[in-house]
Amino acid sequence: MAKRVAVLAVNPVNGCGLFQYLEAFFENGISYKVFAVSDTKDIKTNSGISLTVDDVIANLKGHEDEFDALVFSCGDAVPVFQQNVDKPYNVDLMQVIKTFGEKGKMMIGHCAGAMMFDFTGITKGKRLAVHPLARPAIQNGTATGEKSEIDGNFFTAQDENTIGTIMPQVVEALK
Repeated sequence: MAKRVAVLAVNPVNGCGLFQYLEAFFENGISYKVFAVSDTKDIKTNSGISLTVDDVIANLKGHEDEFDALVFSCGDAVPVFQQNVDKPYNVDLMQVIKTFGEKGKMMIGHCAGAMMFDFTGITKGKRLAVHPLARPAIQNGTATGEKSEIDGNFFTAQDENTIGTIMPQVVEALK
């Protein structure tokens, strides 16, 4: 039986990245649920397309065991994360990431995804692909500068243009 995936979508989310994950999961019969990193299910893409997703991040807390993997779908909300770090949905985001990582679940992300994983301390000793601007922020893992990295349960891509380099392995691991 295919595994179940929790997909985190920041607000605004990079639609190109988000839709690559969702299409791959749909096409391969992999069950997923999209959680807005927001206080509402109504979010937007970087290009302004309105989306209503399945749920909000607050409702994922405490339900991590219902999922086998976590996807962090990056977007324009990340560059301003520091100014909003104390918002309840961002506090929930970091707690959820940490819980998934501590449970050894698959951690999948692109752009600043590896940075967000690293902020929680779960990437110690892991090789990570991350957006070049986020490379200096990696303190626990090792930012490699590669287009993508797969290291244990971490599947990371440098940006939305390199997600395709990890998707075959992600899909295989989730089937």
